[in-house]
Amino acid sequence: MNIGIVGAGSVGKGLATGLVKAGHGVAMYARDEESVRQAASETGAAAAVTLEDAVASADVLVLAVPFGAVEEIAAAIRPLVAGKIVVDVTNAARPDWSGPLFSGSVSAASTIAGWLPEARIVKAFNTIFASNLVAGGTVDGQVLDALVAGDDADAKAVVSQLATDLGFRPIDAGQLTAAGLLESLAWLNISLNARGGNWQSGWKLVGLAA
Repeated sequence: MNIGIVGAGSVGKGLATGLVKAGHGVAMYARDEESVRQAASETGAAAAVTLEDAVASADVLVLAVPFGAVEEIAAAIRPLVAGKIVVDVTNAARPDWSGPLFSGSVSAASTIAGWLPEARIVKAFNTIFASNLVAGGTVDGQVLDALVAGDDADAKAVVSQLATDLGFRPIDAGQLTAAGLLESLAWLNISLNARGGNWQSGWKLVGLAA
């Protein structure tokens, strides 16, 4: 499968590393040409020259940029993503970084769905630290969970398979309205590690029926 990743930061590189290892074709794009070339070199991905190139060749597009950058990106790619799976890995923050920007049924993912109404939006990988993406989904011998939310069952199945390919156990968290819960869960883990953690902790739900 061809995966386009917008963003060349730690999360984008972590996803690219794992997806390339799993045998997927990955093209990365970032505004900073030097950073994306370096990221592509480190991960084995290709460096897309333009945002449009990254989108056009992708079966799945991953938005691995700060939430504040997404609206402009969405405006640029909206004509190109009709029917495409777009994975939102963002965790929108309050201005003081004290927690999630949204609450209730409103989330980063639901906002992005409004900006890209013809795309199939899936919330995934936002609860996973970049270090665990690189490590292959296992911490202290435990396979971590990848929580996946979205309104399109087929799109969720594709993203869940990507999570499996990355080494995680995918869990269907429900419709896109659950994205806010995933964003709050991510911020809880972030806040715990901000107190002096090692940024390697992750979520594992035990006792869940198959």
